[in-house]
Amino acid sequence: MDMSELTALLTPDGLRLLDEVGPIASTDEVARTVSRLRAAGHSPDLVSAVVGQARLREKAKAKFGGFAERMLFTRAGLEQSTRLSVAARHAGRFRDAGIGSVADLGCGIGGDALGFAALGLRVHAVDADPVTAALAAYNLAPFGDAVTVSGGTAEEWVEATASALPVEALWLDPARRTSGHSETARTRPEDWSPSLDWVFELIGRVPAGVKLGPGLDRALIPDGVEAQWVSADGSTIELVLWSGALARPGVGRAALVTRGEQTWELTGAADAEDEPVRALGEFLHEPDGAVIRARLIGDVARSLDAGMLDEHIAYLTSDAALTSPFVQSFRVREVLPAKPKALSAALRAADIGTLEIKKRGVDIDPAAFRRQLHLRGSQSATLFLTRVGSSRLAVLADRV
Repeated sequence: MDMSELTALLTPDGLRLLDEVGPIASTDEVARTVSRLRAAGHSPDLVSAVVGQARLREKAKAKFGGFAERMLFTRAGLEQSTRLSVAARHAGRFRDAGIGSVADLGCGIGGDALGFAALGLRVHAVDADPVTAALAAYNLAPFGDAVTVSGGTAEEWVEATASALPVEALWLDPARRTSGHSETARTRPEDWSPSLDWVFELIGRVPAGVKLGPGLDRALIPDGVEAQWVSADGSTIELVLWSGALARPGVGRAALVTRGEQTWELTGAADAEDEPVRALGEFLHEPDGAVIRARLIGDVARSLDAGMLDEHIAYLTSDAALTSPFVQSFRVREVLPAKPKALSAALRAADIGTLEIKKRGVDIDPAAFRRQLHLRGSQSATLFLTRVGSSRLAVLADRV
């Protein structure tokens, strides 16, 4: 979305037309709606803005639920925004620390600010992109005077308020991609805005949360902060660094796992020591990505009476009929030859036509490998392709 489209949309007639169009779920609907609106005499800018927003609102339901029906987005802003359930967890951290006001520096379309405001915090949201800041102002308008939105960079805002910060804590989301409202590309940490050095100096003196990508080089994490990796419905989505009053005493590493409305958390003072390697047992466990990133696999292994399948690969194995929210557990059927032809024959003999393929530690394209198996049958199973030492391993298993 560019400024001309935004200007056309942010009028009573534009917003009314958007509500009348309703959600658009397919590219065929896009084409039909564009033709209908242009035939009705609406301007190209308005048609583009309305149809684009209707499509984005439909996609945004996965992150924002019913709130998406009254929000505005850019494609990049939606992709990079925090889903509302996770934003509520962030806000809860601030509230539980007794903080009543926060500056959201790099607010995007306002996902986290929505969470803060919904829990009663006063919020000042800042974004460097004028279009994005305008959308954030629209999305946060229902909270009235409890939320203010301004344009500008995080550095500019901090410099302008350096003599006396008007808030008790900060939330920072450094831009980790090239600028733009649709197609963007990842950038290197040294090119982020604001820079990590600037962010880390700031959070050393002000209570703060910093949202980063989950794959951040752990060597860059400063001492004295709590590092919390977050996964949602099986995908590891972010790393949050907490400082000052927002960091929990004695917690250096944390893995927050959410599935639907349920949430579990595993914490440790530091990386957990791994359990020793053991031979494949009756069960195979795949740790959640947040647990792997936080390096708390050892703590999970001990809770399952399990060990590592290989010291370099994040699979656990055990003989105990135990599971945990921090793993996906599978009962081992058998170990099969790791070659497609032999595997295909074994799967055909087991009447397996639906196969989930998981792999770690082997250079295999699961989609290409599946095509070589010529699957047909009425049963389903999971196939693990991995290695123990230098040997490849193919393990057929069933979800527990």
